[in-house]
Amino acid sequence: MNLNNIHKVYFLGIGGIGMSAIARYFLSRGISVYGYDKTPTQLTSELITEGMNIHFSEDVNSIPDNIDLVVYTPAIPKEHLEYKYFQDNYFEIKKRSEVLGIITNSSKGIGVAGTHGKTTISTMIATILKGSSVDCSAFLGGISKNFDSNLLLSNKSDYVVIEADEFDRSFLQLKPIIAVISSVDADHLDIYGDKNELTKSFEDYISQIKDDGILIIKKGIEIKNKNNHISTFTYSFNNIESDYYASNIIIKDGYYTFDLISPKGIIKDIKLGYPGLHNVENAIAAISVALNSGVNAKEIKKALLGFLGVKRRFDFRIKTENLVYIDDYAHHPEELKACINSVRNLFPTKKVTGIFQPHLFSRTRDFADEFSKSLELLDEVILLDIYPARELPIPGIDSKMLLDKINIKAKFLYSKDKLLINLPNHHLEVLLTLGAGDIDQFVEPIEKLLKS
Repeated sequence: MNLNNIHKVYFLGIGGIGMSAIARYFLSRGISVYGYDKTPTQLTSELITEGMNIHFSEDVNSIPDNIDLVVYTPAIPKEHLEYKYFQDNYFEIKKRSEVLGIITNSSKGIGVAGTHGKTTISTMIATILKGSSVDCSAFLGGISKNFDSNLLLSNKSDYVVIEADEFDRSFLQLKPIIAVISSVDADHLDIYGDKNELTKSFEDYISQIKDDGILIIKKGIEIKNKNNHISTFTYSFNNIESDYYASNIIIKDGYYTFDLISPKGIIKDIKLGYPGLHNVENAIAAISVALNSGVNAKEIKKALLGFLGVKRRFDFRIKTENLVYIDDYAHHPEELKACINSVRNLFPTKKVTGIFQPHLFSRTRDFADEFSKSLELLDEVILLDIYPARELPIPGIDSKMLLDKINIKAKFLYSKDKLLINLPNHHLEVLLTLGAGDIDQFVEPIEKLLKS
Protein backbone atom coordinates (compact mmCIF):
# COMPACT_ATOMS: atom_id res chain seq x y z
CA MET A 1 0.00 0.00 0.00
CA ASN A 2 1.50 3.32 -1.10
CA LEU A 3 0.22 6.10 1.16
CA ASN A 4 0.94 8.64 -1.58
CA ASN A 5 -1.75 7.05 -3.75
CA ILE A 6 -4.49 7.43 -1.13
CA HIS A 7 -6.76 10.47 -1.42
CA LYS A 8 -9.95 9.25 0.24
CA VAL A 9 -10.14 6.74 3.13
CA TYR A 10 -13.14 5.18 4.89
CA PHE A 11 -13.15 3.83 8.49
CA LEU A 12 -15.59 1.18 9.71
CA GLY A 13 -15.65 1.80 13.46
CA ILE A 14 -14.01 5.21 13.30
CA GLY A 15 -14.92 6.05 16.91
CA GLY A 16 -12.62 3.40 18.38
CA ILE A 17 -9.61 4.80 20.19
CA GLY A 18 -7.08 3.06 17.94
CA MET A 19 -9.05 3.73 14.75
CA SER A 20 -9.48 7.43 15.49
CA ALA A 21 -5.71 7.90 15.92
CA ILE A 22 -5.11 6.51 12.42
CA ALA A 23 -7.99 8.58 11.03
CA ARG A 24 -6.37 11.68 12.50
CA TYR A 25 -3.07 10.66 10.92
CA PHE A 26 -4.61 10.44 7.44
CA LEU A 27 -6.39 13.76 7.95
CA SER A 28 -3.06 15.37 8.91
CA ARG A 29 -1.72 14.29 5.50
CA GLY A 30 -4.51 16.16 3.72
CA ILE A 31 -6.46 12.96 2.92
CA SER A 32 -10.27 13.08 3.01
CA VAL A 33 -11.57 10.92 5.87
CA TYR A 34 -15.02 9.33 6.01
CA GLY A 35 -16.42 6.78 8.41
CA TYR A 36 -19.14 4.90 10.25
CA ASP A 37 -19.63 4.23 13.91
CA LYS A 38 -22.51 2.71 15.83
CA THR A 39 -22.88 5.45 18.44
CA PRO A 40 -22.11 9.18 18.61
CA THR A 41 -19.62 10.01 21.38
CA GLN A 42 -17.56 12.96 22.50
CA LEU A 43 -14.67 11.56 20.45
CA THR A 44 -16.71 11.25 17.23
CA SER A 45 -17.94 14.82 17.78
CA GLU A 46 -14.32 15.96 17.98
CA LEU A 47 -13.44 14.07 14.79
CA ILE A 48 -16.33 15.73 12.95
CA THR A 49 -15.21 19.14 14.22
CA GLU A 50 -11.69 18.39 12.93
CA GLY A 51 -13.12 17.84 9.42
CA MET A 52 -14.11 14.17 9.12
CA ASN A 53 -17.41 12.99 7.62
CA ILE A 54 -19.07 10.46 9.97
CA HIS A 55 -22.50 8.82 10.06
CA PHE A 56 -24.10 6.47 12.59
CA SER A 57 -26.39 4.11 10.69
CA GLU A 58 -25.55 1.15 8.41
CA ASP A 59 -26.22 2.77 5.07
CA VAL A 60 -24.28 2.05 1.87
CA ASN A 61 -25.81 5.17 0.33
CA SER A 62 -23.78 7.24 2.81
CA ILE A 63 -20.53 5.89 1.39
CA PRO A 64 -18.90 8.43 -0.98
CA ASP A 65 -17.52 7.56 -4.39
CA ASN A 66 -13.86 6.89 -5.16
CA ILE A 67 -12.77 5.40 -1.83
CA ASP A 68 -9.10 4.35 -2.12
CA LEU A 69 -8.83 2.44 1.16
CA VAL A 70 -11.22 0.92 3.72
CA VAL A 71 -9.91 0.42 7.27
CA TYR A 72 -11.94 -1.72 9.68
CA THR A 73 -11.77 -2.89 13.25
CA PRO A 74 -12.34 -6.57 14.18
CA ALA A 75 -15.24 -5.35 16.34
CA ILE A 76 -17.24 -4.84 13.11
CA PRO A 77 -19.38 -7.97 12.52
CA LYS A 78 -18.94 -9.75 9.20
CA GLU A 79 -22.66 -9.32 8.43
CA HIS A 80 -22.40 -5.51 8.68
CA LEU A 81 -24.08 -4.04 5.57
CA GLU A 82 -21.27 -1.65 4.74
CA TYR A 83 -18.54 -4.25 5.33
CA LYS A 84 -20.35 -6.67 3.00
CA TYR A 85 -20.72 -3.91 0.39
CA PHE A 86 -16.98 -3.21 0.42
CA GLN A 87 -16.19 -6.92 0.17
CA ASP A 88 -18.66 -7.59 -2.62
CA ASN A 89 -17.31 -4.68 -4.64
CA TYR A 90 -13.61 -5.57 -4.22
CA PHE A 91 -12.47 -2.51 -2.34
CA GLU A 92 -8.99 -2.37 -0.78
CA ILE A 93 -9.88 -3.46 2.79
CA LYS A 94 -7.35 -3.65 5.60
CA LYS A 95 -7.51 -4.19 9.34
CA ARG A 96 -6.53 -1.32 11.61
CA SER A 97 -3.44 -3.25 12.72
CA GLU A 98 -2.25 -3.78 9.14
CA VAL A 99 -2.49 -0.07 8.38
CA LEU A 100 -0.71 0.84 11.62
CA GLY A 101 2.13 -1.50 10.65
CA ILE A 102 2.41 0.01 7.18
CA ILE A 103 2.52 3.54 8.62
CA THR A 104 5.07 2.85 11.36
CA ASN A 105 7.39 -0.02 10.35
CA SER A 106 9.76 2.21 8.38
CA SER A 107 10.28 4.32 11.51
CA LYS A 108 11.97 3.57 14.83
CA GLY A 109 8.97 1.98 16.48
CA ILE A 110 8.63 1.80 20.25
CA GLY A 111 5.98 -0.88 20.71
CA VAL A 112 4.38 -1.19 24.15
CA ALA A 113 2.62 -4.53 24.66
CA GLY A 114 0.97 -6.24 27.61
CA THR A 115 -2.42 -7.46 28.73
CA HIS A 116 -2.60 -4.36 30.94
CA GLY A 117 -0.56 -1.22 31.55
CA LYS A 118 0.29 -0.54 27.92
CA THR A 119 -1.81 2.62 27.47
CA THR A 120 -0.35 4.39 30.49
CA ILE A 121 3.21 3.26 29.72
CA SER A 122 3.04 4.28 26.05
CA THR A 123 1.56 7.67 26.97
CA MET A 124 4.27 8.21 29.60
CA ILE A 125 6.96 7.35 27.04
CA ALA A 126 5.46 9.72 24.48
CA THR A 127 5.20 12.52 27.05
CA ILE A 128 8.85 12.10 28.09
CA LEU A 129 10.14 11.97 24.51
CA LYS A 130 7.95 14.90 23.43
CA GLY A 131 9.38 16.99 26.25
CA SER A 132 12.96 16.15 25.31
CA SER A 133 15.35 16.85 22.47
CA VAL A 134 14.62 13.33 21.14
CA ASP A 135 10.94 14.00 20.31
CA CYS A 136 8.57 11.40 18.77
CA SER A 137 5.29 10.69 17.05
CA ALA A 138 2.77 8.45 18.82
CA PHE A 139 -0.34 6.34 18.21
CA LEU A 140 -1.89 5.93 21.65
CA GLY A 141 -4.67 3.73 23.02
CA GLY A 142 -6.11 6.52 25.14
CA ILE A 143 -6.47 10.28 25.17
CA SER A 144 -3.38 11.90 26.68
CA LYS A 145 -4.45 14.61 29.13
CA ASN A 146 -1.21 16.49 28.43
CA PHE A 147 -1.92 16.73 24.69
CA ASP A 148 -5.71 16.11 24.62
CA SER A 149 -5.24 13.62 21.79
CA ASN A 150 -4.36 10.02 20.96
CA LEU A 151 -2.14 11.09 18.04
CA LEU A 152 1.13 12.99 18.35
CA LEU A 153 3.18 13.99 15.32
CA SER A 154 6.78 15.06 14.84
CA ASN A 155 8.59 16.35 11.77
CA LYS A 156 12.05 15.90 13.28
CA SER A 157 12.10 12.48 15.02
CA ASP A 158 12.16 8.95 13.61
CA TYR A 159 10.77 7.51 16.87
CA VAL A 160 7.09 6.55 16.94
CA VAL A 161 5.47 5.23 20.11
CA ILE A 162 2.83 2.58 19.39
CA GLU A 163 0.43 0.80 21.69
CA ALA A 164 0.95 -2.81 20.57
CA ASP A 165 -2.40 -4.55 21.05
CA GLU A 166 -2.43 -8.33 21.57
CA PHE A 167 -6.14 -8.62 20.74
CA ASP A 168 -6.64 -10.56 17.51
CA ARG A 169 -2.80 -10.81 17.34
CA SER A 170 -2.76 -7.23 16.05
CA PHE A 171 0.74 -6.51 17.37
CA LEU A 172 2.24 -9.08 15.00
CA GLN A 173 1.94 -6.43 12.27
CA LEU A 174 4.59 -4.33 14.05
CA LYS A 175 8.39 -4.40 13.82
CA PRO A 176 9.64 -2.19 16.66
CA ILE A 177 13.22 -1.20 17.43
CA ILE A 178 12.33 -1.05 21.16
CA ALA A 179 9.62 -3.29 22.62
CA VAL A 180 8.09 -3.26 26.09
CA ILE A 181 6.12 -6.17 27.59
CA SER A 182 4.35 -5.22 30.82
CA SER A 183 2.24 -8.33 31.49
CA VAL A 184 1.19 -11.62 29.92
CA ASP A 185 -1.82 -12.57 32.03
CA ALA A 186 -4.53 -14.80 30.58
CA ASP A 187 -6.99 -12.69 28.58
CA HIS A 188 -8.81 -12.72 25.23
CA LEU A 189 -9.36 -16.46 25.59
CA ASP A 190 -12.21 -16.13 23.10
CA ILE A 191 -9.44 -15.43 20.55
CA TYR A 192 -6.55 -17.56 21.86
CA GLY A 193 -8.31 -20.50 23.48
CA ASP A 194 -5.80 -20.80 26.33
CA LYS A 195 -2.91 -19.00 28.06
CA ASN A 196 -0.28 -20.98 26.13
CA GLU A 197 -1.46 -19.61 22.79
CA LEU A 198 -1.50 -16.09 24.21
CA THR A 199 2.07 -16.52 25.47
CA LYS A 200 3.16 -17.85 22.08
CA SER A 201 1.85 -14.71 20.39
CA PHE A 202 4.01 -12.58 22.70
CA GLU A 203 7.00 -14.76 21.80
CA ASP A 204 6.21 -14.14 18.13
CA TYR A 205 6.06 -10.41 18.89
CA ILE A 206 9.56 -10.56 20.41
CA SER A 207 10.84 -12.31 17.29
CA GLN A 208 9.76 -9.29 15.22
CA ILE A 209 11.93 -6.77 17.08
CA LYS A 210 14.42 -5.37 14.58
CA ASP A 211 18.07 -6.46 14.65
CA ASP A 212 20.10 -4.63 17.31
CA GLY A 213 16.84 -3.65 18.95
CA ILE A 214 15.91 -3.75 22.63
CA LEU A 215 13.37 -5.73 24.65
CA ILE A 216 12.33 -4.28 28.01
CA ILE A 217 10.24 -6.83 29.91
CA LYS A 218 8.75 -6.89 33.40
CA LYS A 219 10.77 -9.07 35.76
CA GLY A 220 9.10 -12.41 36.40
CA ILE A 221 7.29 -12.82 33.10
CA GLU A 222 7.99 -16.34 31.93
CA ILE A 223 8.36 -16.17 28.19
CA LYS A 224 10.84 -17.53 25.67
CA ASN A 225 13.02 -15.08 23.81
CA LYS A 226 14.22 -16.69 20.58
CA ASN A 227 15.48 -13.44 19.08
CA ASN A 228 19.28 -13.59 19.28
CA HIS A 229 19.78 -10.20 17.62
CA ILE A 230 18.47 -7.98 20.41
CA SER A 231 19.43 -6.81 23.91
CA THR A 232 17.09 -7.64 26.78
CA PHE A 233 16.53 -5.72 30.03
CA THR A 234 14.11 -6.30 32.89
CA TYR A 235 12.22 -3.79 35.02
CA SER A 236 10.11 -4.00 38.17
CA PHE A 237 8.61 -1.97 40.97
CA ASN A 238 11.38 -2.66 43.49
CA ASN A 239 12.98 -6.03 42.70
CA ILE A 240 16.73 -5.41 43.03
CA GLU A 241 17.44 -8.29 40.65
CA SER A 242 15.91 -6.22 37.82
CA ASP A 243 17.95 -4.01 35.52
CA TYR A 244 15.62 -1.06 36.20
CA TYR A 245 13.81 -0.64 39.53
CA ALA A 246 12.77 1.93 42.13
CA SER A 247 14.31 2.57 45.53
CA ASN A 248 13.39 4.86 48.44
CA ILE A 249 9.72 5.07 47.40
CA ILE A 250 7.82 7.57 49.55
CA ILE A 251 4.76 9.80 49.31
CA LYS A 252 5.98 13.38 49.67
CA ASP A 253 3.74 16.46 49.31
CA GLY A 254 1.12 14.32 47.56
CA TYR A 255 3.58 12.86 45.04
CA TYR A 256 5.26 9.48 44.79
CA THR A 257 8.98 10.18 45.01
CA PHE A 258 11.62 7.56 44.25
CA ASP A 259 15.12 6.89 43.00
CA LEU A 260 15.58 4.97 39.74
CA ILE A 261 18.35 2.36 39.74
CA SER A 262 19.54 1.33 36.27
CA PRO A 263 22.58 0.08 34.31
CA LYS A 264 23.00 3.69 33.19
CA GLY A 265 23.26 4.99 36.77
CA ILE A 266 20.94 6.34 39.46
CA ILE A 267 18.38 9.11 38.97
CA LYS A 268 17.49 10.54 42.37
CA ASP A 269 14.26 12.14 43.61
CA ILE A 270 11.97 11.48 40.66
CA LYS A 271 8.54 12.92 41.42
CA LEU A 272 5.58 11.33 39.69
CA GLY A 273 2.73 13.80 39.37
CA TYR A 274 0.28 11.00 38.57
CA PRO A 275 -1.34 8.97 41.37
CA GLY A 276 -1.50 5.21 41.80
CA LEU A 277 1.21 2.97 43.21
CA HIS A 278 1.02 0.74 40.14
CA ASN A 279 1.89 3.79 38.04
CA VAL A 280 5.31 3.96 39.72
CA GLU A 281 6.08 0.64 38.04
CA ASN A 282 4.62 1.94 34.76
CA ALA A 283 6.91 4.95 35.09
CA ILE A 284 9.94 2.69 35.56
CA ALA A 285 9.13 0.98 32.24
CA ALA A 286 8.77 4.37 30.55
CA ILE A 287 12.04 5.67 32.03
CA SER A 288 13.92 2.59 30.84
CA VAL A 289 12.71 3.23 27.28
CA ALA A 290 13.54 6.92 27.51
CA LEU A 291 17.09 6.26 28.70
CA ASN A 292 17.63 3.81 25.85
CA SER A 293 16.30 6.42 23.41
CA GLY A 294 18.80 9.08 24.44
CA VAL A 295 16.69 11.17 26.86
CA ASN A 296 18.64 12.64 29.78
CA ALA A 297 17.74 12.48 33.48
CA LYS A 298 16.73 16.13 33.75
CA GLU A 299 14.26 15.80 30.87
CA ILE A 300 12.81 12.60 32.37
CA LYS A 301 12.24 14.18 35.80
CA LYS A 302 10.56 17.26 34.33
CA ALA A 303 8.22 15.23 32.13
CA LEU A 304 7.10 12.83 34.88
CA LEU A 305 6.45 15.66 37.33
CA GLY A 306 4.15 17.25 34.75
CA PHE A 307 2.53 14.01 33.54
CA LEU A 308 -1.25 14.42 33.77
CA GLY A 309 -2.19 10.89 32.76
CA VAL A 310 -4.72 9.40 30.37
CA LYS A 311 -8.47 9.86 30.29
CA ARG A 312 -10.16 6.82 31.89
CA ARG A 313 -6.87 5.65 33.46
CA PHE A 314 -6.97 6.40 37.22
CA ASP A 315 -8.69 9.61 36.19
CA PHE A 316 -9.59 11.85 39.16
CA ARG A 317 -12.94 13.51 38.45
CA ILE A 318 -13.58 14.81 41.98
CA LYS A 319 -11.01 15.16 44.76
CA THR A 320 -12.20 16.88 47.91
CA GLU A 321 -11.72 16.15 51.59
CA ASN A 322 -15.14 14.48 51.85
CA LEU A 323 -15.52 12.90 48.42
CA VAL A 324 -13.22 11.38 45.81
CA TYR A 325 -14.38 10.09 42.40
CA ILE A 326 -11.97 8.17 40.13
CA ASP A 327 -12.78 6.70 36.72
CA ASP A 328 -10.69 3.80 35.38
CA TYR A 329 -10.75 1.52 32.32
CA ALA A 330 -9.92 -1.60 34.36
CA HIS A 331 -11.73 -4.62 32.89
CA HIS A 332 -9.47 -7.56 33.80
CA PRO A 333 -9.16 -9.00 37.35
CA GLU A 334 -5.49 -7.99 37.62
CA GLU A 335 -6.28 -4.44 36.50
CA LEU A 336 -9.09 -4.20 39.04
CA LYS A 337 -6.77 -5.45 41.78
CA ALA A 338 -4.05 -2.92 40.87
CA CYS A 339 -6.50 -0.02 40.72
CA ILE A 340 -8.30 -0.84 43.98
CA ASN A 341 -5.06 -1.48 45.88
CA SER A 342 -3.68 1.84 44.67
CA VAL A 343 -6.83 3.57 45.93
CA ARG A 344 -6.48 1.80 49.28
CA ASN A 345 -2.88 3.00 49.46
CA LEU A 346 -3.94 6.61 48.87
CA PHE A 347 -7.06 6.58 51.05
CA PRO A 348 -6.50 3.90 53.72
CA THR A 349 -9.21 5.11 56.11
CA LYS A 350 -12.01 5.79 53.63
CA LYS A 351 -14.88 3.61 52.44
CA VAL A 352 -14.34 2.57 48.80
CA THR A 353 -17.33 1.93 46.53
CA GLY A 354 -16.87 0.52 43.03
CA ILE A 355 -19.30 0.54 40.11
CA PHE A 356 -18.16 -2.20 37.73
CA GLN A 357 -19.49 -3.04 34.28
CA PRO A 358 -18.18 -6.47 33.18
CA HIS A 359 -16.91 -6.50 29.58
CA LEU A 360 -17.74 -9.53 27.40
CA PHE A 361 -19.70 -12.64 28.38
CA SER A 362 -16.70 -14.86 27.61
CA ARG A 363 -14.29 -12.87 29.82
CA THR A 364 -16.83 -12.88 32.67
CA ARG A 365 -17.23 -16.65 32.30
CA ASP A 366 -13.50 -17.36 32.06
CA PHE A 367 -12.48 -15.21 35.05
CA ALA A 368 -15.58 -15.17 37.27
CA ASP A 369 -13.70 -16.40 40.35
CA GLU A 370 -10.83 -13.97 39.77
CA PHE A 371 -13.25 -11.05 39.24
CA SER A 372 -15.07 -11.86 42.49
CA LYS A 373 -11.79 -11.93 44.47
CA SER A 374 -10.67 -8.59 43.03
CA LEU A 375 -14.03 -6.94 43.69
CA GLU A 376 -13.99 -8.20 47.28
CA LEU A 377 -11.18 -5.68 47.87
CA LEU A 378 -13.92 -3.01 47.79
CA ASP A 379 -16.13 -2.07 50.74
CA GLU A 380 -19.14 -1.85 48.45
CA VAL A 381 -19.79 -3.22 44.96
CA ILE A 382 -22.33 -2.04 42.41
CA LEU A 383 -22.54 -4.20 39.29
CA LEU A 384 -24.05 -3.21 35.96
CA ASP A 385 -25.15 -5.69 33.32
CA ILE A 386 -22.44 -7.22 31.13
CA TYR A 387 -21.40 -5.10 28.15
CA PRO A 388 -21.56 -7.56 25.21
CA ALA A 389 -19.37 -5.67 22.68
CA ARG A 390 -18.98 -8.11 19.79
CA GLU A 391 -20.55 -11.13 21.56
CA LEU A 392 -23.94 -12.78 21.83
CA PRO A 393 -25.17 -13.78 25.32
CA ILE A 394 -23.93 -17.04 26.86
CA PRO A 395 -26.59 -18.99 28.82
CA GLY A 396 -26.02 -18.75 32.59
CA ILE A 397 -23.43 -15.99 32.31
CA ASP A 398 -24.67 -12.65 33.61
CA SER A 399 -23.91 -10.08 36.30
CA LYS A 400 -26.22 -11.82 38.79
CA MET A 401 -23.99 -14.91 38.53
CA LEU A 402 -20.94 -12.75 39.30
CA LEU A 403 -22.71 -10.90 42.12
CA ASP A 404 -23.52 -14.19 43.84
CA LYS A 405 -19.82 -15.10 43.89
CA ILE A 406 -18.71 -11.87 45.59
CA ASN A 407 -18.30 -12.50 49.30
CA ILE A 408 -19.09 -9.11 50.82
CA LYS A 409 -22.38 -7.87 52.31
CA ALA A 410 -22.67 -4.53 50.52
CA LYS A 411 -23.29 -5.63 46.93
CA PHE A 412 -25.89 -4.42 44.44
CA LEU A 413 -26.97 -5.03 40.85
CA TYR A 414 -28.53 -2.16 38.92
CA SER A 415 -29.66 -1.81 35.34
CA LYS A 416 -28.12 1.17 33.59
CA ASP A 417 -31.36 3.15 33.69
CA LYS A 418 -31.53 2.76 37.48
CA LEU A 419 -27.91 3.63 38.33
CA LEU A 420 -28.25 7.41 38.64
CA ILE A 421 -31.56 7.03 40.45
CA ASN A 422 -30.10 4.73 43.11
CA LEU A 423 -26.64 6.25 43.54
CA PRO A 424 -27.77 9.01 45.97
CA ASN A 425 -28.93 6.25 48.34
CA HIS A 426 -25.32 5.18 48.90
CA HIS A 427 -23.00 6.84 51.39
CA LEU A 428 -19.99 7.61 49.22
CA GLU A 429 -16.49 8.53 50.35
CA VAL A 430 -14.35 7.18 47.48
CA LEU A 431 -16.21 6.15 44.33
CA LEU A 432 -14.70 4.24 41.40
CA THR A 433 -16.26 3.59 38.00
CA LEU A 434 -14.58 0.59 36.40
CA GLY A 435 -14.91 -1.08 33.01
CA ALA A 436 -14.23 -0.95 29.28
CA GLY A 437 -17.77 -0.90 27.89
CA ASP A 438 -20.10 2.08 27.70
CA ILE A 439 -19.77 2.89 31.40
CA ASP A 440 -17.77 5.90 30.20
CA GLN A 441 -21.10 7.44 29.17
CA PHE A 442 -21.98 7.69 32.87
CA VAL A 443 -18.82 9.48 33.99
CA GLU A 444 -19.96 13.05 33.34
CA PRO A 445 -23.54 12.45 34.61
CA ILE A 446 -22.18 10.89 37.81
CA GLU A 447 -19.72 13.74 38.27
CA LYS A 448 -22.53 16.27 37.77
CA LEU A 449 -24.80 14.38 40.18
CA LEU A 450 -22.16 14.20 42.90
CA LYS A 451 -21.23 17.85 42.57
CA SER A 452 -24.85 18.87 42.89
